[in-house]
Amino acid sequence: MDTKRLLTAGLGLGWLPLAPGSWGSLGPMVVFALMGYLLAPMWAIMFAMAVVLVFASIGCVRLSPHTMAVTGQEDPDEVVLDEVAGQPMCFLTMPLWPAAISTPKGMLAVAAAGFFFFRLFDTLKPWPCRRLEGLPAGWGILADDLVAGLYAAIVLVIATRWYVGH
Repeated sequence: MDTKRLLTAGLGLGWLPLAPGSWGSLGPMVVFALMGYLLAPMWAIMFAMAVVLVFASIGCVRLSPHTMAVTGQEDPDEVVLDEVAGQPMCFLTMPLWPAAISTPKGMLAVAAAGFFFFRLFDTLKPWPCRRLEGLPAGWGILADDLVAGLYAAIVLVIATRWYVGH
């Protein structure tokens, strides 16, 4: 078994049919949703999301060149560590959300919204996401997803504040 490919595929999530990036994003979202639903302390949720972001980013940059070489593709669909790294970005804005969101039901709604917004921006690739894909090796695979996560974070903060205000 090719361990590097297994890791870049998010322990096989990238090999699932239809929208491998969505499968990769699902892992961090589920961790966030479960911790939020169980009302884990904010610091614990933030720590978990930061750990996922850092380790997935490092793994993506270091291991993706191997998968690129084996597949002969510049951005293989099976590489989902970039989505695993990008998805937690929007959840790291948790301290900016209204306190009224911090209920089990509210945290599940925010998890779903964060997943939707991240996938939307990762798919649309607004400026400068598409341009960042041109960075060398694993950096090009990772950078656009981190920016998509940042865009999702901004929209999620706006959406949670708007929701509570209405």
